[in-house]
Amino acid sequence: MYALRNRWVNRRRTATRRLDGGVADFGRVLPRVLRRPTRFFTALVDGRVVIPRHTGTLAAAALFAMTGLYGVMQGGHLLALAEGTTSAAGFAIERVDVAGNVETSPIDIVQQLGLDGHTSLITLDLDEARKSILALPWVLQADVRKIYPDVINVKLAERRAFGIWQHGRELSLIEQNGNVIEPLAREKFTQLPLYVGLGADTNASAINDVLDEWPELKQRIRAHIRVADRRWDIRLDNGVTVRLPEEDAAMALAKLRRLDEEKDLLGRDIETVDMRLDDRITIGLTDRAVERRDKAMDARDRMLKKRGRNS
Repeated sequence: MYALRNRWVNRRRTATRRLDGGVADFGRVLPRVLRRPTRFFTALVDGRVVIPRHTGTLAAAALFAMTGLYGVMQGGHLLALAEGTTSAAGFAIERVDVAGNVETSPIDIVQQLGLDGHTSLITLDLDEARKSILALPWVLQADVRKIYPDVINVKLAERRAFGIWQHGRELSLIEQNGNVIEPLAREKFTQLPLYVGLGADTNASAINDVLDEWPELKQRIRAHIRVADRRWDIRLDNGVTVRLPEEDAAMALAKLRRLDEEKDLLGRDIETVDMRLDDRITIGLTDRAVERRDKAMDARDRMLKKRGRNS
């Protein structure tokens, strides 16, 4: 009888020790992940773990805080909350320093960034800020930096206006590569060369390089007219139109230059100089010149008739 009872007691003690060590009753071993929680709850039941005062209050407060944060995140207001908090802490953007701008107003940059006096420097996305500034018409490159606690530094490289492109009734400022900058709206650019017609924008640089060989003529040009996106007509300040060939425009201009130096061709009362054919130059007279020529021809005919009668 003693032996049986002693064996049962030994079993209970062994099971208890095993339970404290992470082993379940009936001789089954608990998974490793459950052993520490099991020991904790066993100690909690036995009274060996003392829960500090106000733990429940703090847990409830943490629960409410997490619930509120979750609601803010789900509602998409986390960035606004962070911006408002950091702005109130002294990181509101107070100044925008702009360098390298000539045609771009600092006011345009402030408006493009959407600054309202409460925008936080901490939450400002530099990549998005740079993209928004690059959307301005004159901006070619932009470097945006934060200077804590409240300053944005913007360094610009701007586009350069090369000429005016007339397409239909629209006038636009273009770069040398033909890219449109913005519609012509300011008088300061009206002295730039005028390029007219389809394809005149993308071919403006090429004809400009050809005309660099004759700077005196270049100064007299009022319009470069692109014809069927194949060749150029040059309109001078005295109304003369020079019709250049589709190919070898430089050679045609060299020939015209020699004629002008020898006979002052472009200073005469003419309307057009057609150089589209290699073997000839066709001169078009103005109406006044035609009228004078007709009168001269009539006078010559009368003189010849009179000589014939007298002879």
